[in-house]
Amino acid sequence: MLAMYSAEVLDHFEHPRNPGDVAGADASVQVENPACGDVLKLSARVGEGRLVEVRFRAKGCVPAIACGSLLTEMVRGQTLAEARAVSRDDLLKAIGGLPAASGHAAHLALDALKAMLQELQSTGKVK
Repeated sequence: MLAMYSAEVLDHFEHPRNPGDVAGADASVQVENPACGDVLKLSARVGEGRLVEVRFRAKGCVPAIACGSLLTEMVRGQTLAEARAVSRDDLLKAIGGLPAASGHAAHLALDALKAMLQELQSTGKVK
């Protein structure tokens, strides 16, 4: 039998980066996948037009937790425009791919990112 998850998925699941909530967050969003029950919360703080701190909380499958962890690493330090340009394919490539049945985890992560960026933009804290 082939390995179900890539080494990157397992590493981010076993050693998640940036778990928790950002204290004094400029934005905090939570998205859910009603089909599978996965929940991903992202919070961020912005400084000088960049995402200086991004944290996540996830309840769900191994790939949902791994994608949340990796996403925080990918967008930290980026401008909103740079973070907005992160695609599902970028995330999938960086995580080493996902089995077809787990592809929803990448969608959940990108949905959370889009919601967080929208909240940041609507607050007027960043342009």
